[in-house]
Amino acid sequence: MKSLPVLDSKAAAIDVGSEKLHVSIAGEPPKVFGTFTGDLESLRHWLLQQSVRTVAMEATGVYWLYLYEALEAAGLEVVVVNGRHVQNVPGRKTDMADCQWLATLHAHGLLRGGFVPPGDIRRLQDYQRLRSDHIIGAAAQVQKMQQALERMNIKFHDVISDLTGVSGLKVVRAILAGERRPGELLALCDEQIRKKKSERVKESLRGCWKAEQLFALRQALELWETYQQKVADCDRELEKLLQAMAGPTPPPGDHAAPLRLAPARALAKNTPAIERFQELLARICGGRDATQIPGLGTYLVLQLISEVGTDMTRWPSEKHFASWLGLAGGHKQSGKRKGYVKAHRNRAGRMFCAAAFTLARSVDKALGGFYRRLRGRIGGLAANVALARKLALLFYRLLRYGLDYVEKGLKSYEAKVLETETRLLRKLAKKQGFTLIPSAVN
Repeated sequence: MKSLPVLDSKAAAIDVGSEKLHVSIAGEPPKVFGTFTGDLESLRHWLLQQSVRTVAMEATGVYWLYLYEALEAAGLEVVVVNGRHVQNVPGRKTDMADCQWLATLHAHGLLRGGFVPPGDIRRLQDYQRLRSDHIIGAAAQVQKMQQALERMNIKFHDVISDLTGVSGLKVVRAILAGERRPGELLALCDEQIRKKKSERVKESLRGCWKAEQLFALRQALELWETYQQKVADCDRELEKLLQAMAGPTPPPGDHAAPLRLAPARALAKNTPAIERFQELLARICGGRDATQIPGLGTYLVLQLISEVGTDMTRWPSEKHFASWLGLAGGHKQSGKRKGYVKAHRNRAGRMFCAAAFTLARSVDKALGGFYRRLRGRIGGLAANVALARKLALLFYRLLRYGLDYVEKGLKSYEAKVLETETRLLRKLAKKQGFTLIPSAVN
């Protein structure tokens, strides 16, 4: 029996932990290093001394990130693998065995690395994820404010659309300043609220004022304001990074092709306050504006870029990209038994699903009609994933090939569906020996 060839006798693997790093070269007995900066420098120097060119590791929490950057800076090829693809032999699960097993597989060329964004995209990702955490924290404090008002039977948050809007914040701050008269509080609201909801607002502001709940309301408001300040700080850092990634603005006399930007849309509530935001994103994407795709606003495009980057060549095809996102299920077969493999959607895949959810409610978009047609056949959840997959493919084609999306409208889509159905009916009728005769139009 022919043995499995060793493709790289100097292929190394590292089992990453919070306190120790177990390193093996081609399955040899491991060597143990610490995780302090000096230990990582010693590890890097030792790998270079051993003529190691490539290192494999599993993505363990956040412990692998700094090690990855240190080895990458040394010129080593770092392969980050999925732990589920390299499970150890049952009963021999130790750090020592893990790194040897990983190194053995790597030496035989049996490992396939996952996607790791380049350095500038990783920086963008760190800022963006931190900003998202602050937004989640701010939302929790809004719930605390609503809870405190509810405990006092103040229903103001049920009457207006947004407690943290201009009118809502004015009323909450006036309450905390000691104002209790509904009429005076109503006078702080916007003119449209006073015109359409005056009686409901005044009734909603009558309740039982409790000192402990007013204290909780003040605490929640102060924390919400703190989170808003942290979000603004993140916006400033994001703007500086985006400007650095986009490069200098072309001079007025430059003969380069001008950017083709989609018409500006109304900004969502949590969109970063960045000057010329849409233009910066388009320049980062090589002059391609992803906001022309329905359902993808400027903030969502920023989130997607921070997760997948702008280089779509990292995925051989659009089908690979959809599979990596978790928007394409798979099948397994063992003998005569066949089954369906449920896909795990990553962050970017969930973002496309969120975009599909909002697009499904559109009344004039072709993609909205696509969703509703599928929903009647396969249900809402599956139709949402199908629409998310279509959005992902459009995003891939735009960034890789520069293919623009042209919205033709719902009527054009419905006419195309009707034409397809008619063609299929005629084909079926011909197969059965019948002739279709269109009914007279009254």
